[in-house]
Amino acid sequence: MPDALLTAPDVRELASRLGLRPTKSLGQNFVIDPNTVRRLVRTAGVGADDVVVEVGPGLGSLTLGLLPVVSHVVAVEIDRVLATELPLTVAHRLPAYADRLEVVNEDALRLIELPGPAPTAFVANLPYNVAVPVLLRLLERLPSLRTGLVMVQAEVADRLVAPPGSKTYGVPSVKAAWYADVRRAGAVGRNVFWPAPHVDSGLVAFTRRPAPAGDRAAVFALVDAAFAQRRKTLRAALAGWAGSADEAERRLRAAGIDPSVRGEVLGVEEFARLAAT
Repeated sequence: MPDALLTAPDVRELASRLGLRPTKSLGQNFVIDPNTVRRLVRTAGVGADDVVVEVGPGLGSLTLGLLPVVSHVVAVEIDRVLATELPLTVAHRLPAYADRLEVVNEDALRLIELPGPAPTAFVANLPYNVAVPVLLRLLERLPSLRTGLVMVQAEVADRLVAPPGSKTYGVPSVKAAWYADVRRAGAVGRNVFWPAPHVDSGLVAFTRRPAPAGDRAAVFALVDAAFAQRRKTLRAALAGWAGSADEAERRLRAAGIDPSVRGEVLGVEEFARLAAT
């Protein structure tokens, strides 16, 4: 596999041949370090029984690392040129594994379903600008996903894994916790990318768990309301959601929650209980 993985010169040569200039709007930062790819695949813990979804495969750095290890990779790529080129790159560098790849030229944020067998794992170097909505979208739309590892901006990683009561705890933390146990799985420096971003990255791993009882849409609407004015007490912050501050207080007390606390102290189970009052 060492010869199959893309090095920095390989990535630049491919980009040059395709006339590709990485765009900030699509969050394109390509991995140029084979050791980082090996680390991602190893940390993801995927194996021969896994069907992996990869969003934003780009030039194929991570795809080439995954294909020899798993049974199938479904790569979702919004850029038509990259989606067309990826199977050719795999056929050239890993011909024995080319039949394990399926490329879907689509926006992951509009994803409804995927072709082929039900995916079991999500492994990706996610574009910084859409990392959270993409992760939440796939967890919602693909209930067969059991595990995953995503590489995101370090600040986003901190928000995704933050526990209740911490400074970085907020909407992404609660919504990710609805679907899965989420944890930090390491840090990644900026020099393993081309072009190098201005920030470091973090690895976030997740393991699916049963969702709390209740209606997800109702709980998420409540979470959005609670953090829209995060400096306010829940009695004040949820006045619009409940219809009045008094009604917010009544529902909070019915759920066993102190109306004078802020949203940042509630866990996902408490939000679910409050939404059900």
